[in-house]
Parts: sequence; structure tokens; C-alpha cells
Amino acid sequence: MRAGFWEILLIVVLVLILFGHNKIPTLMKNLANGINIFKKEIKETKDSASAAVQQGAASAKRRANKSAATKKSAPKSAQVSAKKSAPKPASKRAPRKSK
Repeated sequence: MRAGFWEILLIVVLVLILFGHNKIPTLMKNLANGINIFKKEIKETKDSASAAVQQGAASAKRRANKSAATKKSAPKSAQVSAKKSAPKPASKRAPRKSK
């Protein structure tokens, strides 16, 4: 549904009656300033979000490289003993009653 000529003319006349011819330019100027501020904030938010994502990706890459380097440099016996000494996850079963 499109607004025709008469609908737009009616809206313009109502705005003139409600606000007066003196306040309309300031109203439009304030509306434009608000829209510009909104666009600027959206751009800043997108920039900060993309920077955070890039920083997170770089951090994950550094951790992956660091863990890969430690695995390569550690002897096999140290890796095996580290696996054995790691705590095992708790069982979800209830303990058995002893007789």
C-alpha cells in the first residue's frame, strides 16, 4: 500500500497545524542530528566488535601454537605421566553399598 498525493498532503498539513512553521526546521535538524549520532554509534559498535573478534582469534591462535610447542618439546614420558596424574571425572552413579 503506497501513500498517495492526498495522504502526504494531509500529513504535511497536520504537521504544520500541530508544530507551526517556526518549529519544523529545528525539529528536522534535531532529527537529522539524532540519526547521525545513531549511525556513528552503530559504526563504533561494529568496529569494536570486529576488533574483539580479531583479538580473540589471535589469542586462540597463540594458545594453539603454545600448546603445540609444549607438546613437541615435552618428552613422551612426561606426557604419559601427565595423563595418568590428571584427575578422572567423577562417576555419575551412586556409590554401591557394602555388605
